[in-house]
Amino acid sequence: MKLASRSSVPCLAWLLIVMTMMATLALSQSDEVVDTDRRPLQYSVEYYIKPAITDSGGRFTLISRNESSCPLNVGQLNTDIGEGLPVTFMPQAGEGKVVKVNTDFRVAFSAVSTCAQTTLWKVGENDTKSGRRLIVTGRALSRRDYSNFFRIVKTQSGGIYNIQWCPTQVCPTCRFICGTIGGLRENGKILEALDGNVLPVVFVRRASSSLVE
Repeated sequence: MKLASRSSVPCLAWLLIVMTMMATLALSQSDEVVDTDRRPLQYSVEYYIKPAITDSGGRFTLISRNESSCPLNVGQLNTDIGEGLPVTFMPQAGEGKVVKVNTDFRVAFSAVSTCAQTTLWKVGENDTKSGRRLIVTGRALSRRDYSNFFRIVKTQSGGIYNIQWCPTQVCPTCRFICGTIGGLRENGKILEALDGNVLPVVFVRRASSSLVE
């Protein structure tokens, strides 16, 4: 049996380091959420959210359940005709520039609400009819209210994702009844809600939105 020469040992060590760095980089890149152009999603950049499957409604937008309903709900256009409203993602402190899967963030529509309040997404109360938790707009009521935090999770198809509410990153010791967002049809409108069907989505960067350097 031949033993490695002393001169080959540093080469083997260097090769091991390079392979480890490449594996770490590949893992990091696989954790990045990508848009429809396969570019990583970035915080503070505007994106449209649209269903990844047909016959599931159009892009995400603000929905009023009735004429005097405030706060407004997160919902969808009824068809794939129309842009909807773009959103921006806001990280926790120190989360970097790129949105990654299973990372808690806040999300808001880049729009002015007719209810004169924030367009931050929030998990609302259970709907009395469907029993599902609706996604509305508004701010958390206290520091221990984590209803404003959402995350993106992978599906089995590359570039297609689900949006969840399960803020275990911001509160690892908390127990949550986690849920994944899906559509809820009501009176000719499509609202977003947890605890039911799941809606796979993709992210389309707004053409006028410049990338953060």
